[in-house]
Amino acid sequence: MGVDVEVARKGAVLHDIGKVSPLFQRQMRSGYVRQPNFVFRHEIASLFFLSLLEEGEKDAVIEMVSAHHKSIYEDIGRKGLLDLDENKDSFGIHISGFDSWSKDALNILSEFGFKTHAISIEEARGNYEYAVSYCWGLDDGWSEWKGILMAADHYASALNEGTENSLRNLFVKPDLFFYNRRHDLYPLSQITTDDHRKHTMVTAPTGAGKTDFLLRRCRGRVFYTLPFQASINAMYDRIKSDLSNTDAIVSLLHASSGLKLEENLLEERVLQRHIGASVKVLTPHQMASIVFGIKGYEAMAVDLKGCDIILDEIHTYSGAIQSIVLRIIEVLLSLDCRIHVGTATMPTMLYNEVMKILGGERHVYEVKLDERQLHLFNRHIIYKVKDWMQCGTIIANAVSDGRRILLVCNQVRRAQDLYMRLVDRYPYVEKMLIHSRFKRMDRQRLETELKERFNNSSAACIVVSTQIVEVSLDISFDMMITECAPIDALIQRFGRINRKRTQESIGKYKPIYVLQPSEKDGDVLPYSKEMLLRSYAILPDGEIFQEANVQSMLDNVYPKIEISNIDYSGATFVNGEWQIQKLRHMSKSALLDVLDIESTICVTEKDREEYESGFYVDRSKLEIPVSYRSVAYRHLEQAKQGLLPFLVPDKSYSPEIGLLMDYVKPEYYNSFEIL
Repeated sequence: MGVDVEVARKGAVLHDIGKVSPLFQRQMRSGYVRQPNFVFRHEIASLFFLSLLEEGEKDAVIEMVSAHHKSIYEDIGRKGLLDLDENKDSFGIHISGFDSWSKDALNILSEFGFKTHAISIEEARGNYEYAVSYCWGLDDGWSEWKGILMAADHYASALNEGTENSLRNLFVKPDLFFYNRRHDLYPLSQITTDDHRKHTMVTAPTGAGKTDFLLRRCRGRVFYTLPFQASINAMYDRIKSDLSNTDAIVSLLHASSGLKLEENLLEERVLQRHIGASVKVLTPHQMASIVFGIKGYEAMAVDLKGCDIILDEIHTYSGAIQSIVLRIIEVLLSLDCRIHVGTATMPTMLYNEVMKILGGERHVYEVKLDERQLHLFNRHIIYKVKDWMQCGTIIANAVSDGRRILLVCNQVRRAQDLYMRLVDRYPYVEKMLIHSRFKRMDRQRLETELKERFNNSSAACIVVSTQIVEVSLDISFDMMITECAPIDALIQRFGRINRKRTQESIGKYKPIYVLQPSEKDGDVLPYSKEMLLRSYAILPDGEIFQEANVQSMLDNVYPKIEISNIDYSGATFVNGEWQIQKLRHMSKSALLDVLDIESTICVTEKDREEYESGFYVDRSKLEIPVSYRSVAYRHLEQAKQGLLPFLVPDKSYSPEIGLLMDYVKPEYYNSFEIL
């Protein structure tokens, strides 16, 4: 990391030494009740020992110690160093009994190699006042020293006695030689990655070897970002397998990563939330803290600094999320990261915006396939149909022909209704329904069944899905019927059909049927009717879908891209400069409040006891993600532990169908006891 290891060690030893104070020890006792307006912060008491350091070490250690729990100023509880100094006799409270307890503290520090001497109350006051003065004078920016201390503190606390063993490979650069493989079917595997430019932009269709190419461009530790849970799970499994014969540590980071890693060691589960790993697979949401200065952002910045960041499928983001991703790129540049962007479909205006941020052609290695290569990726014939009623014969014929059929709806309720009709119509045909409103453990089971059983079926089968199939689920079906979606989303859906390319499959096409957009505004949600009409109009009908035309299609549908202005929301990195004082963090940004409220979780009433008594991993299994608005006003009870999920009636949930919103009402609870 390029920092003075001895200073880091001293800061680590000093940061909790204030816990020796009897005032802190008293707080640890069972039944302790804090007196009104009495605040003791152990990190403030730790600052009394600054004079044991060399002059050139003090400032770094102040940054490590003073704010490793609280923002130094305007802390949400007004308990930061400067908050307390401004409003209370902070020194007087923290120095209480110092003549006595400092002797024990000095003995401990001596054991750690500190040259110690007796510290008087006046010397302690001088140390305290120096720290306060230093913090008042801090400029805007982020503190690497604070990030190092926070990362190390959390890491050691989580792993306890296993820390030393796990450190050996924690920052090992991955051996990515595996991805040097070449194959004629993957044109990107034939293109060199040996280019002096720091950053990368790759545009290529599904199956061109984009993932391998992006990884070949990496030189250090890798952060591989993808937009959705399913795509992250799949990429983690893939990279973990690819690098299994190396000493690389591959980790997974998203809301339910603990669940995905359930069969591995406890240490690995805990590691997912902490610094390090050779390759870390995550969503950009995990990096949003560095844009908004949320608590812990310095530790994330330390982890990211100087690494290779792959932003794959960046085109899938829209609105505010897209703006956050663009701002993340700006912050990553300030952290000296190498940034590699991969996309199958990106409107020219968005492409140009990303290129501008990265510094243009002088700094970015651009890779695209030529028209001849793109022609070899033509694999679909598109047919336009009016509605699902016209698809009955199409589905029946496909079943008779033994095809694997993928049906995609834009709304969960319509997917559920369609699936239940097919259960009645085709009782002996293998079928499944997959969407976002399943318990996480059921969703994971369904993803596995989809990839391993249905994808490899030699007999007719039917899968009904929603948008969750659009990204990175490695399946290759024979036919699709899909409701219309924006053109970029449709192209992603098309990639689940005839996906596996062989020399024999080139020039052979499989059918995709696209339904005409509904005239009713409510039926087109979550999209706008105008967007769907433009996308539908530009599709061919009864003709081959030409990959070489994708860019012009995108630019016709998206002639302009509106980049949301997120500066109003409390972004702390604007126009290439930090807008937040060192050692401060924001409690939560207004924009993230807006984003967070879009989603919440539920658990069934029968799972309540297991959820409330369980650990994080066990709770995660039982959670059902839903939109906040869909449940917030239904007068439902909430669990008292964990993420305080809404409790839904048992009648409203089926492992086969998922959450049925018609039954998400208090009158369907099993017992009035829950009320």
